[in-house]
Amino acid sequence: MTPADRDRFEKCLALAAQGATMGERAAARAAAERIARGAGLTFAEAAEALRRTGQESAHRATRPPPPWQPYPWAQPKAPVTPITVEELLRQKAETEAWQKRSAAAADRRRKRERADQDAYVAEQRARQAERDRDWARTRTDPPAAPGDEA
Repeated sequence: MTPADRDRFEKCLALAAQGATMGERAAARAAAERIARGAGLTFAEAAEALRRTGQESAHRATRPPPPWQPYPWAQPKAPVTPITVEELLRQKAETEAWQKRSAAAADRRRKRERADQDAYVAEQRARQAERDRDWARTRTDPPAAPGDEA
């Protein structure tokens, strides 16, 4: 009989002995018999096995319980160790080195962006200059046709 079956069997026996009505006690007894049959035992064998394990558990209960151990979060905190000057200097040096690396990377990124912007501006200026030259050519007065004298 598995521990779960044993527990269910024990509960059914308790209900069969102390049920409020006769029908409830009869239903509990029938359920206990089904559990015993499912385990391959007769009702009497299952009850005897339960009685024996009850005696063993009572014997085990006479031993003292293990010492109480609080939960890890209930343990006292470890004392705080102060940070030394050397540790502060090391942390400061690490922070400054990181800031320098970050600034250098940002400078490289800005230079690349600026180069791209300068190339774009130069291309736009060249196109505008071409448009200005075309406009200047069309703006000059065309040569007068013969007979068109004012």
